[in-house]
Amino acid sequence: MSEAKISRPKQISAGPASGTKAPAKSDGASPAAPKRRRAKPRYTRAEVDTIFTRFHADNPEPKGELDHVNAFTLLVAVVLSAQATDVGVNRATRTLFKIADTPEKMLALGEDRVREEIRTIGLYKTKAKNVILLCEQLIRDHGGEVPEDREALEALAGVGRKTANVVLNMAFGHHTIAVDTHLFRLGNRIGIAPGKTPLAVELAMEKVVPARYGLYAHHWLILHGRYICKARKPECHRCLIYDLCKSAERVDLPDAPDIALRTAAMVQDAATPGGSVSA
Repeated sequence: MSEAKISRPKQISAGPASGTKAPAKSDGASPAAPKRRRAKPRYTRAEVDTIFTRFHADNPEPKGELDHVNAFTLLVAVVLSAQATDVGVNRATRTLFKIADTPEKMLALGEDRVREEIRTIGLYKTKAKNVILLCEQLIRDHGGEVPEDREALEALAGVGRKTANVVLNMAFGHHTIAVDTHLFRLGNRIGIAPGKTPLAVELAMEKVVPARYGLYAHHWLILHGRYICKARKPECHRCLIYDLCKSAERVDLPDAPDIALRTAAMVQDAATPGGSVSA
C-alpha cells in the first residue's frame, strides 16, 4: 500500500482583503453603505468530498446503534431515545420488542406495561404515553404501517423532525440528515455545515454532502462526534480527517494520526486502476 502525502491545511483569513478602499462620500449625501461580502466557505467541494470518501473507506455501511427489528420498532426506539443513550434504550427495549413488535401488540400491552418496561430511561412516563398514542394513530390513520412521509411521521405523538429523518433514512432509504447533539456540534465545530439551529445545520449539510454519500452521511458524522470529536475533549490523535479539519479546536500534533494516513492511503489506492474502495 502506498503512503499518502498529507499536507497541513492552509489557514483561511476571515478579515477583509488588503488594499480595499473605503467608499467615497459625496457632498451633502450619506456615505454609501459598504457591500456585504459573503463569507468564504471553510471547505472546498473537493475537500468535503475527500472527507466523506475517507469516512466511506473506513466504514462503508455504518449502522445506527438503536436495536430494532422493523420500521415500527425503529420508530419507537427513536422516540424513546430523546434525552437518553442508545445503550440505555436498547436495554429497556430488549424484552419489549420481543413481545410487541407491531402497533397492535404494543397497544394490547397497554400504557402501564409499556411504562414498566421502559422505566429505566429518562421521561419514561411521557414516553410510554406517546408510544401508546402513536400506536393508536398508526392503526387508525395508516393501517398499522409506518408511513413513508415526513409530514405524516411528524404528526405522530412524540415524533419530531429528527425522529422522522432517522426513520425515513433507515427504514426507507431516504437521503435525510438527522441532526442530533453530536451532528449539531460537529457541523459547527469543524465548520462543514454551521448553523444556529438543528434545522439550519441540516439544510447546510444537505447542500455540502456529495449525493453518492447521502444515505450514510449522518451516520458517519454522528459516530464521529460520539466517539472521536467528543464534546468535552476531541480525540484528535484518533481522527481520520485530522489533516483536513479546519476547526479552531483542533489539537496541534507533530504528525497526522496513523488512522488519517492509512485512510488517505486507502482512498489514494482506490483512485488508481483496480482500486477497490468506491461509493
